[in-house]
Amino acid sequence: MKIRVLIADDHPLFRAAMCQALSDIVGPNILQASTLNETLCQLDANPDIDLVFLDVKMPGNDGLIGLSEVRARYPDVLVVMVTAIEEANLIRKALSLGACGFIPKSASIECIAEAVERVLDGEQWLPESAANLTNDETDTDDFSGKLAMLTPHQLKVLRMVADGLLNKQIAYELDISESTVKQHVSAVLRKLNVINRTKAGIAFKHAMAVHE
Repeated sequence: MKIRVLIADDHPLFRAAMCQALSDIVGPNILQASTLNETLCQLDANPDIDLVFLDVKMPGNDGLIGLSEVRARYPDVLVVMVTAIEEANLIRKALSLGACGFIPKSASIECIAEAVERVLDGEQWLPESAANLTNDETDTDDFSGKLAMLTPHQLKVLRMVADGLLNKQIAYELDISESTVKQHVSAVLRKLNVINRTKAGIAFKHAMAVHE
């Protein structure tokens, strides 16, 4: 199986274990990252990456923010979430944001191999504990669908709005004009169908949140 894989996790031992588990499946084409920024840099530098194993909790990635950014910037890359948190609501949110699989850190090599094969065949893969997961989080799914309509720049601006930054501060951080920020904010409010930036920030944080 000739595919290129990126393992994004801040624990070196877990990355090493994943590399060992995947080496027989995908060969030597395995890259690594330990932060969300490194993950995005690897994706920028290696456009042939097919599949990302993305940890829910690592530097720069609080909850599902990393998933939303990867999906916005690299929509053709398959993303499988990896975490020790097996929580139904987290799985629902991840799937609604575009994840194609969800692997517990306790998964066996056999499970990982099955997950990779299923995901590459265009299917979703979930742990047995989530096999009967029903999707009753309609509000979350609706908001996640709206998030998917945002451009990468709009998503960045929304993340900063959620962090409480003012337009002037966002303009400085992104090295763009304040009027451009205002245009992005207006587009975000329109696409998310919310009345103000405060409600947009609260909704974003709720959608991204992970409860341990």
